[in-house]
Formats: sequence, C-alpha cells, structure tokens
Amino acid sequence: MRLAVTGATGFVGSRLARLAVAQGHELQALTRQPQEDQRGIDWIQGTLDAREPLRRLVEGVDAVIHVAGVVKAFDRAAFEAGNVTGTLQLLAAATAGGVHRFVHVSSLAAREPDLSLYGASKAKAERLVGQSGLDWAIVRPPAVYGPGDSEMLDLFKAARTGIMPVPPAGRLSIIHVDDLARLLLALAVEHAPRQVIYEPDDGHAGGYTHKQFARAIGSAVDRRPLPLSIPAPLLRLGARLDRALRRDSAKLTADRAAYFCHPDWTSDPAKAPPPDLWRSEIGAEEGLTGTACWYREQGWL
Repeated sequence: MRLAVTGATGFVGSRLARLAVAQGHELQALTRQPQEDQRGIDWIQGTLDAREPLRRLVEGVDAVIHVAGVVKAFDRAAFEAGNVTGTLQLLAAATAGGVHRFVHVSSLAAREPDLSLYGASKAKAERLVGQSGLDWAIVRPPAVYGPGDSEMLDLFKAARTGIMPVPPAGRLSIIHVDDLARLLLALAVEHAPRQVIYEPDDGHAGGYTHKQFARAIGSAVDRRPLPLSIPAPLLRLGARLDRALRRDSAKLTADRAAYFCHPDWTSDPAKAPPPDLWRSEIGAEEGLTGTACWYREQGWL
C-alpha cells in the first residue's frame, strides 16, 4: 500500500513507519522539520493547519493513518488546535483527495470527556471522524510503551531507586508500541472492518493495578521497588508546583493529574479487535524487559 501518515517523527509514528516500510509499504509522511532521506518514506514538510502540504500528503495514497496529536498542553485552545482542528483539516484533505480509508489514533481518555481537556479534545476528534463519511476505524490505545518512549522513562528510573510513586488505587491496560503499529497497519487495508472503535491491549485480562504495573517495571530493571500510592490532592498539588517551577517544561500538568487519578483505564474487552484481524504478540514481561534494555543501550537508564 501507499500510506499517508501523520506523527511519523514521534514515538508511535516512527515505530509504525519502520514496520510499514519493513512490510513493503510506501509512506508519505508529514513532518514539521526537514528529515534525512529514509528508504520507503517521502517526507512532506508542513503542519496540520496548512492546506497545501495536506493535499500533497494524501495524493495518491490508499489510506490515511492519523497518529499525530497533542498529549500535553496547558489550556483548552492548544488541545483543540492540535487534536480537533488538525483532525478536521486532515479529514477534509482526505475527502477532497478521494481517499476513503481513514485510521484514527484516539485514546481511552475519549471515554471520559469531562475528566480532562485532553479527553474532551480526543472525544471531539472521534465525533468528527465518525461524521466524515469515510471508511474510518478508530483505535483507543491504553498506556503505550516500548523502545523510543520517553514518557515512561521516569517510571523505570524510579524503580531502580527502590521506591515508585504511583497514582491512587486503580487499574490500567498497556500495549507495546509494536503491537499497536501492527494493528494500525491491519486496519489500513481496504477490506478491513470499518466504522469501528477498538480498544486493544496486551491480552492481560482486566489490566493491572498500579502496584502490579510498578512491580512489573521493577522486575524489568532487576529491582523489587516499593509502590507508593500518592493521594489525589497531593498529585494536584504536585502539578501546580511543577508548573510554577518548570513553567512550559512541566511534565505533570493539572490535566494529567486529573487523568492519572481516574480509577479505570483498562481497555473494554467488548471493543477488542477481532482475533482474525489482530492479536497481541508482546506480553508485559517481554515488552518491559526489552524496553529497559533499549533504555540502557541508549544511555537513558
């Protein structure tokens, strides 16, 4: 296939691009900054708010895979611009360019639009995709991890110290980035299921408690850390302090604190992809250990 991909320079998108090329697909990928030549990838420099680059991005492709999105921001306008308006512009380009297949990467946060600005923006984007008239498929990944991920790096570092701060009592599902990439490519095929919303995971029924996940990360770095549950008020206070100290570089925003405090971020088994389309191949033990090894190789851990 020839695929149009957004977010191909990010964590999920770069792994998707690597797998797509390995499978023999050709990519047209949107990028803000100039990129070095890569086999199988035609880089299109531009942004989601620029009409001409989007026109070139979707020209002659079989499907669009929309990975790009804003996951951290400090106000509603930034989330709206990146996740809602950007999706609308891409849908318009795909429609005008005669592309019918549209695979959209959303988030479990879209299930709780009143909980966070991020979740509200992803829910709006999902509605736009659903109303587009295209042959769409929406994927709501749970927590994504794997080589190249910087978001979970702090958890691996904390595990090595012996104490791991975790959110209040709750559960989460996880998925390895390579498993997610395989699902996105499976959905880009012309005759793949359409008008569907899938919530994949690593196949571990019911997900993991925060303490179970902390111990799994500890095992990956050969430690037995003590999971320390942080009450919601302290998390919210931590977000305010992080914002005051690091301003725009803050990692723990108020929006993220609200997200972390929600008790159920497990994938809905009723929305699991059908097994004849996709199955998870990478379990937590293998995936987390491989991620820790990659961090060490890069000098991150």
